[in-house]
Amino acid sequence: MTKIIAFTNQKGGVGKTTTCVNLSTYLAAYGKKVLLIDMDPQGNATTGIGFEKTKDMLTFYDVITGEYKLTDLIKETNIKNLDLVPSNVDLAGAEVSLVQKEGREKVLLEQLGQVKNKYDYIFIDCPPSLGLITVNALTASDSVIIPIQCEFYALEGLMQLLNTVRLVKQYYNPKIEIEGIILTMKDSRSNLSNQVIDEIKEGFGKKVYQTVIPRNIRLAEAPSHGLPIYLYDNRSTGGIAYHELAREFLRRNKDSGVLMEKRMLFKGDLNNE
Repeated sequence: MTKIIAFTNQKGGVGKTTTCVNLSTYLAAYGKKVLLIDMDPQGNATTGIGFEKTKDMLTFYDVITGEYKLTDLIKETNIKNLDLVPSNVDLAGAEVSLVQKEGREKVLLEQLGQVKNKYDYIFIDCPPSLGLITVNALTASDSVIIPIQCEFYALEGLMQLLNTVRLVKQYYNPKIEIEGIILTMKDSRSNLSNQVIDEIKEGFGKKVYQTVIPRNIRLAEAPSHGLPIYLYDNRSTGGIAYHELAREFLRRNKDSGVLMEKRMLFKGDLNNE
C-alpha cells in the first residue's frame, strides 16, 4: 500500500530537501519504488538528483492551470526505482493561481489518485512556507516528516507548523499524522546541539527519530554534482547517517529490502569514485 509523506518546515535551511532527496534514494536502493514530488519553487530537490531546471519544464503549476495532469509531469531519473515530478521558479506563481481555484486545497490529492498505486512511497518536498502549496501537500499526505536543525532557534515556528497540520487534519485530511521528527545538522563539537536534541526528545518522545544527521561537507557538496549522498560518498559521515535513517524508517514502517550496489542503482556512469 502506497504511503504519501510530506517533508515540511517553514523555517528554511534545516536540511528538509537534503533529507527528502537522500531518504528517497536510500529507499530506492532498498528496492522501493519512490516518487519524489518537488513542490518547492527553488527546485533544489530537482537539481539534487541531477535534473537541470529549464523554463519549458512542466511543474505542478501546469497542473493547477488545468493544462496537464500529474502523470504528464513524471520523469524517470538516473536512479533506479526513483521518479521525479520536477520544479522550477514558475511554481512560485502557483499560490496566486490556487487562490482562485475551486477546491484549491485538494488539487494534488485528486491528481495523486492516478499514480499512487505505482509506488511504495511518495515523498513531497514542500516549500519553506505554510501557504496553499504546503496545504495541498498536507491534504494529500498520510503523514508528515519534520526535519529540525540542532540549533538554538530549532523550535521557532514549530508550533505554528503543528497548528497548520492540526487544522488540515480537522478540515481536509482526518487521516494525517506526524510520521516523525528528524534532527539535522548536528555539530559534534557543540554542547548546544545535545541540549536541543534532549529538549526535542523530551517534548516529542518516540516521534523523534533516533538517527541524527550530522553537519558534513560531503553532504553539502553532493547537490552541486547532481548526486544524492549514496552515489556521491556513501562512506562519509553524512552518507552513513542517511543510510541508518533509511533503515530506521523501514523498521518503523515494518518494511524491508535488500540494499543494492551503487552501480546497480545508478543508470549512468559514476566517475566520482
